[in-house]
Amino acid sequence: MWSRQRNGVERSSKFFYIGLSHDSLVNHYKTNFAMMQNHKYSLTELDNMIPYEREIYIALLKEHIEEQNKKYAEQERKMNRR
Repeated sequence: MWSRQRNGVERSSKFFYIGLSHDSLVNHYKTNFAMMQNHKYSLTELDNMIPYEREIYIALLKEHIEEQNKKYAEQERKMNRR
């Protein structure tokens, strides 16, 4: 395992390789693009996020979008009943 000392704290860079192994490079760029275009994140904000922080924001955003879609679907059902 790769490790290095910084300010007396040992850090492992392999952790981040393992943590990101589920995400392909193409998916990473597509997600960044979607977040910049549709949700007004800047590339600097996205690049400065810690990998697990980025995953949390993506999960929260996904949950928010799903809730909005449910509300829209419910409104549409109500409109069709009239």
